[in-house]
Amino acid sequence: MSQTTITLQLPDSLANEASATGLFEPSAIEKLIREELRRRRVDRLFDAVNKLSNLDAPILTEAEVEAEIQATRMARNPSHASRR
Repeated sequence: MSQTTITLQLPDSLANEASATGLFEPSAIEKLIREELRRRRVDRLFDAVNKLSNLDAPILTEAEVEAEIQATRMARNPSHASRR
């Protein structure tokens, strides 16, 4: 696994508090970054859902969704059609 070194410029009071609480430990930084990345992915998902809900498009039935899935599978790999 390759690693990256980060240099931060923070106010002394913030840096001291973060250091005292262990936030500068590599595992803590990794956890913070992973949590933020996850939060941003969730935000993007909800943004996409909101955009889709604002579209003036007909709602597909379950059968129509299944037909679209099968058509996509067939287009990607014709052997998928015989699996269901």
